[in-house]
Order: sequence, then structure tokens, then C-alpha cells
Amino acid sequence: MDSGIKKTGHPPRLDRGTWIKGALSALAEEGPAGLRVEMLAKRLHVTKGSFYWHFKDRRDLVDAVLDEWKDGRIDDIRKQTTARPGEEPATLRHTIEVYSAGRNRKGLPIELAVREWARRDARAAAVVEEVDAERLACAARLFQRLGLSRDEAQARSVLLYAYVFGFSLMRCDRFLPNVAATKDWIAHKISG
Repeated sequence: MDSGIKKTGHPPRLDRGTWIKGALSALAEEGPAGLRVEMLAKRLHVTKGSFYWHFKDRRDLVDAVLDEWKDGRIDDIRKQTTARPGEEPATLRHTIEVYSAGRNRKGLPIELAVREWARRDARAAAVVEEVDAERLACAARLFQRLGLSRDEAQARSVLLYAYVFGFSLMRCDRFLPNVAATKDWIAHKISG
């Protein structure tokens, strides 16, 4: 099997972004334990020296991984919940569909790994709180633009995320006769 890495006698050089991407993959598969420098170097087919070219230490990598996850999640929710005037109902339904579709099979394992990590690491916990706060705020703004009160908009935002995370963890296709119809019904109830 060709790894795509040229055999030059010298280990390949990776940029900082490649290390972060590799670390996110390791996080999805192994949890925070997969973020050990030696394991990542082996996974990326490079020496540990390559790591220290781009990062001060492991904490620098860990912070970069958390920042990458946070920035990606926040950018995504802002993009999904941005609506032009009059398009709020369609944007809300689209947001519900995108996050309940389970289209990104790597995204959920990373999400779960970061949340598990946050149970033991203060920095990870702060990042998860920041992402959750922005997710809820973006959805609440969209609900408010539909005419809901601030309190109801916040409550529906929590309901929306409880649904999309809960649904993504369940194998509903195993026990629901019509998953699509169920999802439509739930989306209608959430969006009002």
C-alpha cells in the first residue's frame, strides 16, 4: 500500500496544520490519549523532531487542537444560522436537517472525544462551554428573528441541540419505521 510519502532517505516534513489534522484524527479514534507526541509521529510517519519544529511542547499541540475544533464549530454554526430577512424559517429547518443528518462520521467522534476530555481538563471544558454558548446563541437569535420571546428562543435552542446530539447517538433506523418522517415531525415541533 502506497502511503503517498516519498522515500528520500529523510523523514518528510509536515506543516503545523498537518500535525493538527493528524491529531484530530487520533482524537476521534483514541480520545485524548491519542495526542501523545510519539504516537502521532509514528502515525504520521515522521520523527518527533518534526513535531518540535512546529510546536513548543505537547501543550502547544493540545491548545492548537482545541482551538481548531472550537473555531471550526463556531464558524460552522454561524454559517448555518445566518439568514437573510424572510428566510429564517427555511434557514432554521436547514440547520436542524444539517445537524441531525449524521453526514460527517468523523465529526461526531471528535465531538464526543472533546466532551469526554472536557470532563478532566479545564482548558477543554472552557472550549466546550464556549462552543455550546455560541451554538445556543446563534440558534436563539434565529428563533428570535422568527418572533419568539428571548426565553422561548433560548429554550428552543436547547431543545434543538438536545435533539440533534441525541438523535446522532441513536440508531433510530433500527426501531423507527420511517426515520425521515419522524425527523420532519420533530423539526416541525422545534421550529414551531
